[in-house]
Amino acid sequence: MKLFDPLKIGGMTIPNRIMVPAMVTHLCKEDGVVTQDTIDRYVRYAAGGAGLIVVEAMAIHQVKSGPLLRIRDDNYIPGLRELTQKVHATSDSKIVPQIIHFLKVARSGWRQTADMLSLAEIDQIVEQFGDAVRRAREAGFDGAELHSAHAYTLSSFLSRANPRTDEYGGDSLEGRLRLIGRVMENVRRKAGWDFPVGVRINAEEFIKDGYTVVDSKHIAVRLAELGADYISLSAGGKFEDAVHTPGQVLFPYNGYSGDRCMPGDWLPRALHAGIAAEVKAHLLSRGHRVPVAVAGKLDAPRDAERVVAGGMADIVGIARGLLADPDWPIKVRSGEADRIVQCDYCNVCKALDGTHRTVICALWPQGSIQAPADDPAVQAPKWAQAEASLTAIPNQSRVELKWPKAAGAATYQVYRADEQGDPQMIDAVKVTFWVDSGVLGGHTYRYFVRPCAATGTPGQRSTTATVKVPAPSYMAAA
Repeated sequence: MKLFDPLKIGGMTIPNRIMVPAMVTHLCKEDGVVTQDTIDRYVRYAAGGAGLIVVEAMAIHQVKSGPLLRIRDDNYIPGLRELTQKVHATSDSKIVPQIIHFLKVARSGWRQTADMLSLAEIDQIVEQFGDAVRRAREAGFDGAELHSAHAYTLSSFLSRANPRTDEYGGDSLEGRLRLIGRVMENVRRKAGWDFPVGVRINAEEFIKDGYTVVDSKHIAVRLAELGADYISLSAGGKFEDAVHTPGQVLFPYNGYSGDRCMPGDWLPRALHAGIAAEVKAHLLSRGHRVPVAVAGKLDAPRDAERVVAGGMADIVGIARGLLADPDWPIKVRSGEADRIVQCDYCNVCKALDGTHRTVICALWPQGSIQAPADDPAVQAPKWAQAEASLTAIPNQSRVELKWPKAAGAATYQVYRADEQGDPQMIDAVKVTFWVDSGVLGGHTYRYFVRPCAATGTPGQRSTTATVKVPAPSYMAAA
């Protein structure tokens, strides 16, 4: 099983194992209608060769939420149909919408919780999910994904933090599963068993007393029994540990659980792959061969290939990496991985989402709202001198790097290696200086910088600068 092998998911076959997970764009307006900018974003992913494109969360109800796509009534079908037609006309990528219901939040920091919903309101949510997936089928999508992860309604019921005490209560696993079970039954009744339906859940919640892989293994089994065509594993993103910013609605991705959902540069790569492997193995041991997807800093080709080839998961979800470079699949498949615009996990996109502004990548050219078109003919950036000189100066517990400009460079990739390690890219910047604050005193490091065009075409790397960082004073007696 390899990264570019096709995979059958219910009634659809995706051409490879690379998934664009749902990532809010805020490219629509407050009415939630598909815009040309929305279409352009997803057509770009299709042109880049992603196997499965999951469109950003679409709300099944009317509530104030800023520029978020909707699928709450039939009036939204024409715009969604235009989106699917344009994607299908571009490549053999498959496209599904992520269907979502969320509870109310306020700028004061107040939020509605699962125990505030009446039984009648729960019944309405069940019907709304079924109607929404039926609309997705009518709009020409290849399937649908139910969002039962992060801070949203289905996940709030599934959580160990569910405060209800009735038949949907958090004091038993069956109680927590009751809502998603009813939703799946209604979805199948209204959209049919031949329409592929996946479910996204948290592999772990990463909040105090939240559920872990111990529970998610059992949740996955129940979803397989309910007929889920794939299970997509995420993590965290909960309200329980979110930090409230006065005057803004609570954002569920700024606590530790949010860091695990959208891990920044300080967290390890492929950090959820091991958890996914546990879930996958448990499913197989119970006779379920339902495909499993996993996300979490998997944009390094070697990591993506290892996860799939090793059977840890069937599909790799790459959100920010494919935002930075939608042509990632084509470049990897054609052996041009060195041309990838590599995400540096600065999380500017996450910050934009948190304030309901248009989500872009900080590595794109200034003012762009879409990734630049790939052009292999773009000339590599060039230094003014044949061999650009990089300077690295130790300054107390940091190393300050400076280098000259390179004509045609949109970004500069900074690489570092210690005494025995291989060089690794540790940041990508648009300026010609950088400060490394992650060094260990008394050790030697090697650096070089590589200029890249906006399309990812790399230029010649700079000279290598080697520097020994002074040992701290407390090491004098060691």
